[in-house]
Amino acid sequence: MASASFITRMKVLIVGSGGREHALACALKKSRHELLLYCIGNNAGISQIATMVALPLSAHRKIVDYAKEIGIEFVVIGPDEPLVNGLADLFNEASIPCFGPSKKAARIEGSKAYAKEFMKAHQIPTPAYQVFDEVEPAKEYLKQCSYPLVIKADGLAFGKGVIIAQSKKEAEQALEQMMVQRFFGDSGSTIVIEEFVTGEEVSLLVFSDGVHTAAMISAMDHKRAGDGDTGLNTGGMGVIAPNPFYTESIASYCMQHIVEPTICGLAEDGIPFVGCLFFGLMLSKTGPVVIEYNCRFGDPEAEAVLSLLESDLFDIFKACTEGTLDQIQVSFSTQYACSVALVSGGYPEQYKVGRPITIRTLPSDVQVLHAATTYDASDCLVTNGGRVLHVVANADTLERAIDLAYKGVACISFEDMSYRTDIGQRARTKEA
Repeated sequence: MASASFITRMKVLIVGSGGREHALACALKKSRHELLLYCIGNNAGISQIATMVALPLSAHRKIVDYAKEIGIEFVVIGPDEPLVNGLADLFNEASIPCFGPSKKAARIEGSKAYAKEFMKAHQIPTPAYQVFDEVEPAKEYLKQCSYPLVIKADGLAFGKGVIIAQSKKEAEQALEQMMVQRFFGDSGSTIVIEEFVTGEEVSLLVFSDGVHTAAMISAMDHKRAGDGDTGLNTGGMGVIAPNPFYTESIASYCMQHIVEPTICGLAEDGIPFVGCLFFGLMLSKTGPVVIEYNCRFGDPEAEAVLSLLESDLFDIFKACTEGTLDQIQVSFSTQYACSVALVSGGYPEQYKVGRPITIRTLPSDVQVLHAATTYDASDCLVTNGGRVLHVVANADTLERAIDLAYKGVACISFEDMSYRTDIGQRARTKEA
Protein backbone atom coordinates (compact mmCIF):
# COMPACT_ATOMS: atom_id res chain seq x y z
CA MET A 1 0.00 0.00 0.00
CA ALA A 2 1.29 3.45 -0.86
CA SER A 3 -0.07 6.95 -1.04
CA ALA A 4 -0.14 8.99 -4.25
CA SER A 5 3.18 10.66 -5.09
CA PHE A 6 1.84 14.00 -6.34
CA ILE A 7 1.77 17.06 -4.15
CA THR A 8 -1.57 18.76 -3.49
CA ARG A 9 -1.99 22.49 -2.93
CA MET A 10 -5.19 22.94 -1.02
CA LYS A 11 -7.12 25.18 1.34
CA VAL A 12 -8.21 23.15 4.37
CA LEU A 13 -10.72 24.25 7.00
CA ILE A 14 -10.65 22.87 10.56
CA VAL A 15 -13.92 23.33 12.44
CA GLY A 16 -13.27 23.80 16.16
CA SER A 17 -10.52 25.46 18.18
CA GLY A 18 -9.57 23.37 21.21
CA GLY A 19 -6.57 21.22 22.05
CA ARG A 20 -7.76 18.49 19.70
CA GLU A 21 -7.96 20.94 16.82
CA HIS A 22 -4.50 22.32 17.61
CA ALA A 23 -3.20 18.74 17.47
CA LEU A 24 -4.95 18.24 14.12
CA ALA A 25 -3.53 21.49 12.75
CA CYS A 26 0.01 20.59 13.84
CA ALA A 27 -0.27 17.13 12.28
CA LEU A 28 -1.61 18.59 9.02
CA LYS A 29 1.24 21.13 8.96
CA LYS A 30 3.67 18.19 8.81
CA SER A 31 2.02 16.99 5.58
CA ARG A 32 4.08 16.77 2.41
CA HIS A 33 1.24 18.63 0.75
CA GLU A 34 1.05 22.41 0.61
CA LEU A 35 -1.92 23.03 2.89
CA LEU A 36 -3.21 26.48 3.68
CA LEU A 37 -5.03 26.07 6.98
CA TYR A 38 -8.10 27.94 8.23
CA CYS A 39 -9.82 27.32 11.55
CA ILE A 40 -13.23 28.22 13.01
CA GLY A 41 -12.97 29.64 16.54
CA ASN A 42 -10.41 31.34 18.76
CA ASN A 43 -7.10 29.79 19.83
CA ALA A 44 -3.82 31.63 20.23
CA GLY A 45 -1.76 28.54 19.46
CA ILE A 46 -3.62 27.60 16.30
CA SER A 47 -3.46 31.23 15.10
CA GLN A 48 0.31 30.76 14.64
CA ILE A 49 -0.22 28.20 11.88
CA ALA A 50 -3.75 28.87 10.58
CA THR A 51 -6.08 31.74 9.79
CA MET A 52 -8.66 31.94 12.59
CA VAL A 53 -12.26 32.77 11.74
CA ALA A 54 -14.55 34.01 14.55
CA LEU A 55 -17.80 32.18 13.77
CA PRO A 56 -19.98 30.28 16.28
CA LEU A 57 -19.78 26.50 15.84
CA SER A 58 -23.58 26.44 15.75
CA ALA A 59 -23.71 28.81 12.75
CA HIS A 60 -23.57 25.98 10.23
CA ARG A 61 -24.83 27.89 7.19
CA LYS A 62 -22.43 30.76 7.84
CA ILE A 63 -19.52 28.34 8.16
CA VAL A 64 -20.38 26.64 4.87
CA ASP A 65 -20.92 29.98 3.14
CA TYR A 66 -17.55 31.20 4.41
CA ALA A 67 -15.88 28.02 3.14
CA LYS A 68 -17.40 28.50 -0.31
CA GLU A 69 -16.51 32.18 -0.34
CA ILE A 70 -12.79 31.65 0.21
CA GLY A 71 -12.53 28.44 -1.82
CA ILE A 72 -12.06 25.82 0.89
CA GLU A 73 -11.34 22.47 -0.76
CA PHE A 74 -11.34 20.12 2.23
CA VAL A 75 -12.89 20.23 5.72
CA VAL A 76 -12.05 18.50 9.00
CA ILE A 77 -14.68 18.72 11.78
CA GLY A 78 -13.30 18.33 15.30
CA PRO A 79 -16.09 18.63 17.94
CA ASP A 80 -19.09 16.37 18.46
CA GLU A 81 -21.92 18.91 18.38
CA PRO A 82 -21.48 20.12 14.77
CA LEU A 83 -21.26 16.49 13.62
CA VAL A 84 -24.33 15.37 15.57
CA ASN A 85 -26.24 18.35 14.18
CA GLY A 86 -25.34 17.59 10.56
CA LEU A 87 -22.58 20.00 9.53
CA ALA A 88 -20.76 17.30 7.54
CA ASP A 89 -23.92 16.77 5.48
CA LEU A 90 -24.02 20.46 4.56
CA PHE A 91 -20.42 20.38 3.33
CA ASN A 92 -21.06 17.25 1.30
CA GLU A 93 -24.15 18.87 -0.20
CA ALA A 94 -21.92 21.80 -1.15
CA SER A 95 -19.52 19.34 -2.85
CA ILE A 96 -16.73 20.10 -0.38
CA PRO A 97 -15.08 16.87 0.83
CA CYS A 98 -15.40 16.55 4.61
CA PHE A 99 -13.66 14.28 7.10
CA GLY A 100 -16.43 13.59 9.58
CA PRO A 101 -19.54 11.39 9.72
CA SER A 102 -23.02 12.26 8.52
CA LYS A 103 -25.70 13.29 11.00
CA LYS A 104 -27.18 9.79 10.87
CA ALA A 105 -23.83 8.12 11.52
CA ALA A 106 -22.91 10.63 14.25
CA ARG A 107 -25.98 9.47 16.15
CA ILE A 108 -23.70 6.72 17.46
CA GLU A 109 -22.50 9.40 19.90
CA GLY A 110 -25.49 11.73 19.83
CA SER A 111 -27.84 9.15 21.36
CA LYS A 112 -26.60 6.70 23.96
CA ALA A 113 -29.90 4.83 23.76
CA TYR A 114 -29.46 4.39 20.01
CA ALA A 115 -25.84 3.27 20.51
CA LYS A 116 -26.89 0.61 23.02
CA GLU A 117 -29.66 -0.67 20.76
CA PHE A 118 -27.20 -0.72 17.84
CA MET A 119 -24.72 -2.79 19.85
CA LYS A 120 -27.46 -5.19 20.91
CA ALA A 121 -28.62 -5.64 17.31
CA HIS A 122 -25.10 -6.28 16.04
CA GLN A 123 -23.95 -8.42 18.99
CA ILE A 124 -21.21 -6.04 20.10
CA PRO A 125 -20.25 -6.62 23.76
CA THR A 126 -21.51 -3.87 26.08
CA PRO A 127 -22.80 -3.76 29.67
CA ALA A 128 -26.46 -4.73 30.26
CA TYR A 129 -28.88 -1.79 30.17
CA GLN A 130 -32.43 -0.46 30.06
CA VAL A 131 -33.70 2.72 28.36
CA PHE A 132 -36.40 4.98 29.83
CA ASP A 133 -38.13 8.14 28.65
CA GLU A 134 -40.38 8.54 31.72
CA VAL A 135 -39.14 9.02 35.26
CA GLU A 136 -41.59 6.84 37.21
CA PRO A 137 -40.91 3.57 35.34
CA ALA A 138 -37.19 4.32 35.68
CA LYS A 139 -37.54 4.75 39.45
CA GLU A 140 -39.53 1.52 39.66
CA TYR A 141 -36.76 -0.29 37.78
CA LEU A 142 -34.20 0.90 40.35
CA LYS A 143 -35.83 -1.36 42.96
CA GLN A 144 -34.48 -4.47 41.25
CA CYS A 145 -31.00 -3.14 40.47
CA SER A 146 -27.68 -3.93 42.07
CA TYR A 147 -25.39 -1.06 43.04
CA PRO A 148 -23.36 0.77 42.00
CA LEU A 149 -24.94 1.35 38.60
CA VAL A 150 -24.50 3.90 35.82
CA ILE A 151 -27.08 6.45 34.70
CA LYS A 152 -26.49 8.25 31.41
CA ALA A 153 -28.28 11.15 29.76
CA ASP A 154 -29.15 10.06 26.24
CA GLY A 155 -27.85 13.12 24.38
CA LEU A 156 -24.71 15.24 24.40
CA ALA A 157 -23.95 16.72 27.81
CA PHE A 158 -20.42 18.11 27.46
CA GLY A 159 -18.93 14.98 29.04
CA LYS A 160 -20.93 15.42 32.24
CA GLY A 161 -24.06 13.38 31.55
CA VAL A 162 -22.88 10.19 33.24
CA ILE A 163 -23.45 9.50 36.94
CA ILE A 164 -22.22 6.47 38.86
CA ALA A 165 -24.83 5.94 41.57
CA GLN A 166 -23.60 4.10 44.65
CA SER A 167 -27.09 3.57 46.07
CA LYS A 168 -30.76 3.61 45.14
CA LYS A 169 -31.04 7.06 46.74
CA GLU A 170 -28.23 8.46 44.57
CA ALA A 171 -29.79 6.86 41.51
CA GLU A 172 -33.16 8.46 42.24
CA GLN A 173 -31.45 11.84 42.67
CA ALA A 174 -29.75 11.40 39.30
CA LEU A 175 -33.06 10.59 37.61
CA GLU A 176 -34.64 13.65 39.21
CA GLN A 177 -31.81 15.89 38.03
CA MET A 178 -31.79 14.55 34.48
CA MET A 179 -35.44 13.84 33.72
CA VAL A 180 -37.35 16.31 35.91
CA GLN A 181 -35.06 19.24 36.66
CA ARG A 182 -33.46 18.90 33.19
CA PHE A 183 -29.89 19.63 34.27
CA PHE A 184 -28.82 18.65 30.76
CA GLY A 185 -31.81 20.04 28.89
CA ASP A 186 -33.38 17.74 26.32
CA SER A 187 -30.34 15.47 26.50
CA GLY A 188 -31.75 14.02 29.72
CA SER A 189 -35.33 13.49 28.55
CA THR A 190 -34.32 9.89 27.77
CA ILE A 191 -31.86 8.04 29.98
CA VAL A 192 -29.91 4.79 29.95
CA ILE A 193 -29.53 2.78 33.15
CA GLU A 194 -26.48 0.57 32.72
CA GLU A 195 -24.75 -2.21 34.60
CA PHE A 196 -21.61 -1.01 36.39
CA VAL A 197 -18.51 -2.89 35.26
CA THR A 198 -14.92 -2.48 36.37
CA GLY A 199 -11.56 -2.93 34.71
CA GLU A 200 -8.92 -0.95 32.89
CA GLU A 201 -10.26 1.67 30.50
CA VAL A 202 -8.86 2.00 26.99
CA SER A 203 -9.40 4.75 24.44
CA LEU A 204 -9.16 3.49 20.87
CA LEU A 205 -9.39 5.82 17.86
CA VAL A 206 -10.09 4.30 14.46
CA PHE A 207 -9.98 5.82 10.97
CA SER A 208 -12.83 4.66 8.74
CA ASP A 209 -13.87 5.26 5.13
CA GLY A 210 -17.21 3.55 5.71
CA VAL A 211 -15.91 0.10 4.79
CA HIS A 212 -12.24 -0.15 5.70
CA THR A 213 -10.64 0.66 9.04
CA ALA A 214 -7.23 1.59 10.39
CA ALA A 215 -6.81 1.57 14.15
CA MET A 216 -4.56 4.13 15.79
CA ILE A 217 -2.42 3.38 18.81
CA SER A 218 -4.36 2.93 22.03
CA ALA A 219 -4.44 5.49 24.84
CA MET A 220 -5.21 5.82 28.53
CA ASP A 221 -7.18 8.90 29.62
CA HIS A 222 -7.21 10.28 33.18
CA LYS A 223 -10.65 11.82 33.71
CA ARG A 224 -10.75 12.75 37.39
CA ALA A 225 -9.56 16.18 38.49
CA GLY A 226 -7.33 15.00 41.34
CA ASP A 227 -4.38 12.69 41.83
CA GLY A 228 -5.25 9.06 42.44
CA ASP A 229 -8.40 9.40 40.31
CA THR A 230 -10.14 11.52 42.94
CA GLY A 231 -12.35 14.57 42.58
CA LEU A 232 -14.81 15.56 39.89
CA ASN A 233 -15.04 14.03 36.44
CA THR A 234 -13.53 16.33 33.81
CA GLY A 235 -13.04 16.34 30.08
CA GLY A 236 -9.64 14.73 30.69
CA MET A 237 -6.57 15.69 32.73
CA GLY A 238 -3.96 13.75 30.82
CA VAL A 239 -3.21 10.86 28.50
CA ILE A 240 -0.50 8.31 27.83
CA ALA A 241 -0.15 6.30 24.63
CA PRO A 242 0.06 3.47 23.89
CA ASN A 243 -1.97 1.93 26.71
CA PRO A 244 0.07 -0.99 28.15
CA PHE A 245 -3.10 -2.83 29.21
CA TYR A 246 -4.21 -3.03 25.55
CA THR A 247 -2.10 -6.03 24.58
CA GLU A 248 -1.80 -7.54 21.10
CA SER A 249 -4.21 -10.35 21.97
CA ILE A 250 -6.78 -7.92 23.37
CA ALA A 251 -6.36 -5.69 20.31
CA SER A 252 -6.97 -8.66 18.01
CA TYR A 253 -10.13 -9.57 19.92
CA CYS A 254 -11.41 -6.00 19.84
CA MET A 255 -10.83 -5.60 16.11
CA GLN A 256 -12.70 -8.86 15.42
CA HIS A 257 -15.57 -8.51 17.87
CA ILE A 258 -15.97 -4.76 18.35
CA VAL A 259 -14.36 -2.52 15.70
CA GLU A 260 -15.17 -4.43 12.52
CA PRO A 261 -18.74 -5.34 13.60
CA THR A 262 -19.37 -1.67 14.42
CA ILE A 263 -18.20 -0.35 11.06
CA CYS A 264 -19.89 -3.20 9.17
CA GLY A 265 -23.06 -2.78 11.20
CA LEU A 266 -23.32 0.92 10.40
CA ALA A 267 -22.77 0.18 6.71
CA GLU A 268 -25.39 -2.59 6.79
CA ASP A 269 -27.83 -0.15 8.38
CA GLY A 270 -27.27 2.25 5.48
CA ILE A 271 -25.26 4.80 7.45
CA PRO A 272 -21.59 4.22 6.60
CA PHE A 273 -19.24 5.98 9.02
CA VAL A 274 -16.61 8.22 7.41
CA GLY A 275 -14.23 9.84 9.87
CA CYS A 276 -12.68 8.95 13.23
CA LEU A 277 -14.69 6.64 15.47
CA PHE A 278 -13.72 6.60 19.14
CA PHE A 279 -14.23 3.40 21.13
CA GLY A 280 -14.35 3.83 24.90
CA LEU A 281 -13.51 0.32 26.07
CA MET A 282 -13.53 -1.37 29.46
CA LEU A 283 -11.37 -4.46 29.91
CA SER A 284 -13.82 -6.17 32.26
CA LYS A 285 -13.28 -9.53 33.95
CA THR A 286 -15.49 -11.16 31.30
CA GLY A 287 -13.68 -9.48 28.42
CA PRO A 288 -13.57 -6.13 26.61
CA VAL A 289 -16.86 -4.23 26.39
CA VAL A 290 -17.85 -0.92 24.79
CA ILE A 291 -18.70 1.77 27.33
CA GLU A 292 -19.24 4.52 24.77
CA TYR A 293 -18.74 5.62 21.19
CA ASN A 294 -17.62 9.08 20.12
CA CYS A 295 -18.05 10.17 16.52
CA ARG A 296 -14.75 12.10 16.40
CA PHE A 297 -11.21 12.27 17.74
CA GLY A 298 -11.14 12.05 21.52
CA ASP A 299 -9.98 15.13 23.38
CA PRO A 300 -7.42 14.90 25.02
CA GLU A 301 -6.52 11.54 23.41
CA ALA A 302 -5.83 13.14 20.02
CA GLU A 303 -3.10 15.33 21.50
CA ALA A 304 -1.04 12.28 22.51
CA VAL A 305 -1.97 9.84 19.73
CA LEU A 306 -1.38 12.24 16.83
CA SER A 307 2.02 13.19 18.21
CA LEU A 308 3.11 9.64 17.35
CA LEU A 309 1.60 9.49 13.84
CA GLU A 310 4.24 8.89 11.16
CA SER A 311 1.97 8.73 8.11
CA ASP A 312 0.71 11.84 6.33
CA LEU A 313 -2.54 12.80 8.07
CA PHE A 314 -3.95 14.57 5.03
CA ASP A 315 -3.42 11.48 2.87
CA ILE A 316 -5.38 9.49 5.46
CA PHE A 317 -8.20 12.04 5.62
CA LYS A 318 -8.46 12.16 1.84
CA ALA A 319 -8.47 8.36 1.58
CA CYS A 320 -11.29 8.17 4.12
CA THR A 321 -13.47 10.56 2.11
CA GLU A 322 -12.66 8.72 -1.15
CA GLY A 323 -13.21 5.19 0.16
CA THR A 324 -9.59 4.16 -0.39
CA LEU A 325 -8.30 3.80 3.16
CA ASP A 326 -7.18 0.25 2.38
CA GLN A 327 -4.67 1.72 -0.10
CA ILE A 328 -2.96 3.90 2.52
CA GLN A 329 -0.24 2.82 4.95
CA VAL A 330 -1.17 4.13 8.42
CA SER A 331 1.82 3.90 10.74
CA PHE A 332 2.81 5.18 14.15
CA SER A 333 6.09 5.65 15.96
CA THR A 334 7.20 2.97 18.40
CA GLN A 335 7.80 5.71 20.98
CA TYR A 336 5.52 6.62 23.90
CA ALA A 337 3.61 9.83 24.44
CA CYS A 338 2.52 11.53 27.65
CA SER A 339 0.21 14.54 27.71
CA VAL A 340 -0.52 16.57 30.84
CA ALA A 341 -3.41 19.06 30.92
CA LEU A 342 -2.84 22.40 32.62
CA VAL A 343 -6.17 23.74 33.85
CA SER A 344 -7.59 26.80 35.55
CA GLY A 345 -8.08 26.47 39.32
CA GLY A 346 -11.65 25.34 40.03
CA TYR A 347 -12.05 23.41 36.75
CA PRO A 348 -14.39 21.72 35.87
CA GLU A 349 -16.67 24.01 37.89
CA GLN A 350 -16.05 27.73 38.48
CA TYR A 351 -12.78 29.27 37.28
CA LYS A 352 -11.40 32.60 36.13
CA VAL A 353 -10.04 33.48 32.69
CA GLY A 354 -7.71 36.18 31.42
CA ARG A 355 -4.70 34.99 33.46
CA PRO A 356 -1.36 35.83 31.76
CA ILE A 357 0.58 32.73 30.67
CA THR A 358 4.36 32.39 30.75
CA ILE A 359 6.02 29.66 28.66
CA ARG A 360 9.78 29.35 29.07
CA THR A 361 12.13 27.31 26.87
CA LEU A 362 10.85 23.75 26.63
CA PRO A 363 12.94 20.56 26.57
CA SER A 364 13.38 18.93 23.17
CA ASP A 365 10.67 16.42 22.22
CA VAL A 366 8.11 18.46 24.20
CA GLN A 367 5.38 20.54 22.59
CA VAL A 368 2.60 22.67 24.02
CA LEU A 369 -0.84 22.44 22.47
CA HIS A 370 -3.32 25.21 23.23
CA ALA A 371 -6.84 24.27 24.36
CA ALA A 372 -8.23 27.58 25.65
CA THR A 373 -5.94 30.55 25.09
CA THR A 374 -6.23 33.96 23.50
CA TYR A 375 -4.42 37.30 23.32
CA ASP A 376 -5.61 40.23 25.42
CA ALA A 377 -5.69 43.89 24.36
CA SER A 378 -1.96 44.16 25.13
CA ASP A 379 -1.18 41.14 22.91
CA CYS A 380 -0.38 39.06 26.00
CA LEU A 381 -1.11 35.32 25.96
CA VAL A 382 -3.86 34.62 28.51
CA THR A 383 -6.13 31.80 29.67
CA ASN A 384 -9.56 31.56 28.04
CA GLY A 385 -11.23 28.49 29.55
CA GLY A 386 -10.97 25.55 31.92
CA ARG A 387 -8.50 23.26 30.15
CA VAL A 388 -5.86 25.74 29.02
CA LEU A 389 -2.82 23.86 27.67
CA HIS A 390 -1.65 20.31 26.97
CA VAL A 391 2.04 19.53 27.47
CA VAL A 392 2.95 16.59 25.22
CA ALA A 393 6.22 14.66 25.33
CA ASN A 394 7.53 11.77 23.20
CA ALA A 395 10.28 9.37 24.24
CA ASP A 396 11.55 5.83 23.72
CA THR A 397 10.21 4.67 27.08
CA LEU A 398 7.02 5.48 28.94
CA GLU A 399 8.97 6.55 32.02
CA ARG A 400 11.05 8.98 29.97
CA ALA A 401 7.95 10.40 28.24
CA ILE A 402 6.27 11.03 31.60
CA ASP A 403 9.37 12.65 33.07
CA LEU A 404 9.82 14.85 29.99
CA ALA A 405 6.20 15.98 30.07
CA TYR A 406 6.52 17.14 33.66
CA LYS A 407 9.78 18.93 32.88
CA GLY A 408 7.76 20.76 30.25
CA VAL A 409 5.05 21.55 32.81
CA ALA A 410 7.72 23.15 35.02
CA CYS A 411 8.44 25.62 32.20
CA ILE A 412 4.88 27.01 32.22
CA SER A 413 3.03 29.16 34.71
CA PHE A 414 -0.16 31.17 35.13
CA GLU A 415 -2.05 32.25 38.21
CA ASP A 416 -4.04 29.44 39.84
CA MET A 417 -2.65 26.83 37.42
CA SER A 418 -3.58 23.27 38.35
CA TYR A 419 -2.67 19.82 37.03
CA ARG A 420 -2.43 16.21 38.07
CA THR A 421 1.01 15.00 39.16
CA ASP A 422 0.36 11.30 38.52
CA ILE A 423 -0.44 11.05 34.81
CA GLY A 424 0.76 7.66 33.59
CA GLN A 425 1.70 6.28 37.00
CA ARG A 426 -0.66 3.30 36.82
CA ALA A 427 0.60 2.53 33.33
CA ARG A 428 4.19 2.88 34.51
CA THR A 429 3.49 0.24 37.18
CA LYS A 430 2.12 -2.09 34.50
CA GLU A 431 5.23 -1.54 32.35
CA ALA A 432 7.62 -2.23 35.24
